[in-house]
Amino acid sequence: MLSSLAGGLLSVGLAAAFSYSVRPHMVTHLVSYAIGALLGAVFLEILPHSFEMVGQQIHLMTGTILFGILLFFTLEKLVLWRHCHGDSCEVHGVHEHQHDHGRSGMMIMVGDTFHNFVDGILIAAAFMADTQLGIVTSVAIIAHEIPQEVGDFIILLHSGYSKVRAFAFNLFSSFATILGGLLGYFTLSSLQFVIPYLLGIAAASMIYVAVADLIPGLHKRHQLRSTIQQVLLIGFGISTIWLVGLLIGEPA
Repeated sequence: MLSSLAGGLLSVGLAAAFSYSVRPHMVTHLVSYAIGALLGAVFLEILPHSFEMVGQQIHLMTGTILFGILLFFTLEKLVLWRHCHGDSCEVHGVHEHQHDHGRSGMMIMVGDTFHNFVDGILIAAAFMADTQLGIVTSVAIIAHEIPQEVGDFIILLHSGYSKVRAFAFNLFSSFATILGGLLGYFTLSSLQFVIPYLLGIAAASMIYVAVADLIPGLHKRHQLRSTIQQVLLIGFGISTIWLVGLLIGEPA
């Protein structure tokens, strides 16, 4: 519950601080770091642990990951899961200095609330599998939530919401993480066999967010200097996950 609460409040608070004096290059740096944290959590912690839990059921686990990727692709197509990182968003049709009377803002809030609810369930599943895995998963989720929340703030502001209302809506949406964590804890306590497959879904969601949502945005900045910065920050994100695993348990 503490991790779910921290994940919501910390990401919203930091996102608000960035959004009120947003600098596009800083958002790009956050996105690069988030990609590394997500991929590091998946390949250094979540997948090794989930494969260990299922034993010989490897094909079932890989099928679960594949299903998860297709699931998140479908949800994104339905505009229930969409992340914008920057001053414009082609999907929502919101650009700088353009308002749409709140339509895009409400749409992003629906998707973000659902997203946060799922994050809470995945955090609960990770902690019930292993405390170290839960902490690493929480770090990765918080890392990618910050640039996502910055994008949400920008969309709300461009949709005509005041800064106070934008912060209030994002804060309200973040509490869905706690609800998801509570539901996951009380439900999964009697459904232990489901936990490794939920971890597979968690891995799928992180892979999809990193590869489909975040990485394409980095390709818009193709200068050599920007590329080097992106690679270094992705590596820093991966290193953070490795260090967290090293400090709280066995090396990843």
